[in-house]
Amino acid sequence: MSSKNGLVCFTNCFLPQEDGSLVETDLWIDQRRGVILDAQKTFFTRKERPDTIIDLGGNILSPGLIDIQINGAYGFDFSVFDGDDEAYTNNLKDMAERIVETGVTSFVPTIITQERSFYPKILQLLRPFCTGTSATSLGWHAEGPFIDMAKRGAHAPSFLATAPEGMKSFEELYGAENLAELEDWLMSAGSEAAVRIITAAPEVTGVMGAIGELNKRGIVFSIGHSIATSDIATTAVQHGARLITHLFNAMPQLHHRDPSIIGLLGASPHLYSPFSPITSKALYHGPVMSPVALTPLRTNSKANIPGLKTPVGSEALDDVETPPQTPVFKARSNVAPRTQNIAGFDLDAPQGFTRPFYELIVDGVHSHPNSVRLAYSSYPEGCILITDAMKILDPNLRDGVHEWRDGKRFVKEGDKLYLEGTETLAGSVVTLDKCVRNFARFTGCSLAEAIKCATYNPAKCLGIENKKGTLRAGADADLVVFDAEGVVQTSWVKGKRVWSRG
Repeated sequence: MSSKNGLVCFTNCFLPQEDGSLVETDLWIDQRRGVILDAQKTFFTRKERPDTIIDLGGNILSPGLIDIQINGAYGFDFSVFDGDDEAYTNNLKDMAERIVETGVTSFVPTIITQERSFYPKILQLLRPFCTGTSATSLGWHAEGPFIDMAKRGAHAPSFLATAPEGMKSFEELYGAENLAELEDWLMSAGSEAAVRIITAAPEVTGVMGAIGELNKRGIVFSIGHSIATSDIATTAVQHGARLITHLFNAMPQLHHRDPSIIGLLGASPHLYSPFSPITSKALYHGPVMSPVALTPLRTNSKANIPGLKTPVGSEALDDVETPPQTPVFKARSNVAPRTQNIAGFDLDAPQGFTRPFYELIVDGVHSHPNSVRLAYSSYPEGCILITDAMKILDPNLRDGVHEWRDGKRFVKEGDKLYLEGTETLAGSVVTLDKCVRNFARFTGCSLAEAIKCATYNPAKCLGIENKKGTLRAGADADLVVFDAEGVVQTSWVKGKRVWSRG
């Protein structure tokens, strides 16, 4: 559907606002430029009314959904590259064309830990693109290899790495050109909304020292696959970490004495003064893994038995057996205490601490509904819904046994995905629109508030809220029409309808 003068008016609809409310009002777009318009300014400037009026029958007209952590879909795995650039790019484009049926109009392809030589090439291939009828691939999300052995999940142990030379170690592995200053990378990527995310464990040697530089270059540092204590996690945020990768999964569980990474959701800037630099050499109590040597100190894990293959499980859920679940670190002289003495403490003094955004996989499998509600209740403004989906994601795919990689196979049962012959969860197959519906049901929030967690919040975390995830004038006209139950009816990319139900 096209308009003669390029102007389209959506009417009889409800628009989700950035505060999580719904407003009944019209929305104008310019199909020729693919952007959202300020209706009043457009009318008085162009002296034109839209040639095309679309009555949405009381449905919700939302910004397109943004998935910032997705490992693949429709049979394509972003982490599998056989050396054929053209085939990889074509498969990526095909996946991007198809995923719009789930309401996703932007996504960040995520690759898990790989052999070192893989990164410079694959990250080049994952530069932003949009075919015009596809969801926009915003850039890349490198999950690993600077992660902790104890919480590696399905990441291959032999490829895990430390960063003894800080930022230089990151450049040598990912490729310096892929970690260039944001302005330079935007120009080479040919996009105004190009995204780079790195998930790493701040306690791993050299990682903490690189966070500030990564942040300066416009790269989002996300804390994940980590056993960081509250002190270390807080220091990472003060250094510039903006995000937590799949909250609750691949990290220590909440403990009242040291809430670790999860505790960041409840952090107050008034309880922390700037920390001294923290190294990854803090001492441990109990049998845990050494993040420095990346070898087990004492553990009951079968992964330590020579010649025994560790079964590949869920990247988010399959934790190595390394008790205690919540490690407690012995204080060192160069590490500030976990909290300050409130007596005589200036509660109004600026401390430079802002709670990070956090991801949630809301499939009812990776996190219990009560946990989802608990997280959202403590910090709603930071909540981001993701799928963390595997290549098997396809809303049209039937349950049964499906091929994965390395001779392994999936067993799909609804939204549950297992490795064949085991009870090990093997990632997610939930779609992002279903995450939105689940989230509203799990938390009791409104559908508009749930939509915000899959649109505005991820865009704000990535710093692209002027272009994506919003209905602001000048933003890309990436739109999704939901019915009152949150089911996708139509999807639009830059002012063009690219998918319609029925």
